[in-house]
Amino acid sequence: MSRKINTTDLVRKIERLTKARMSEGGVVEMSDLRKLKARVTPRVILVIEDDETIRAALKRVLEGEGYRVLAAADGTQLSAVLDDNPVDLIMLDVGLPWINGFELAEMMKANDDLSEIPLVFLSARNGEADVKRGFAVGADDYITKPFDIEKIKRTVHTLIELAQNK
Repeated sequence: MSRKINTTDLVRKIERLTKARMSEGGVVEMSDLRKLKARVTPRVILVIEDDETIRAALKRVLEGEGYRVLAAADGTQLSAVLDDNPVDLIMLDVGLPWINGFELAEMMKANDDLSEIPLVFLSARNGEADVKRGFAVGADDYITKPFDIEKIKRTVHTLIELAQNK
């Protein structure tokens, strides 16, 4: 049986020492400090996608950008993932089994703990009505499949920066 390792105190000590060493070198740019913090405590992205290939590809791409990626195949796996992991951004497929992405988004946006987390839909449904519905249920962006990896990277980066600066 493995036990959960708490590294909070270690991370804080490393951050304090790093900040002190950086300040010894003169003026420190705020962007450098943010980049450092992102490396020490990476932002967490939850990908809810029923297609295993797409889920794995998104995980690989986003981890390559320095994010920590959690994955769920559908709404039934969501609570197990969210119970132990704070999330900074959610990427959600519309065409999920049992509960579709629109329904799941409505439930998440009605939850006080999840309502402020940026939400991006990823969907093959690219009709105007679907896109409008996505924004109506609380999406911050709606990206259609097949998707452009660079657009996903830009969108994730922008939404996480905006949420961080609130």
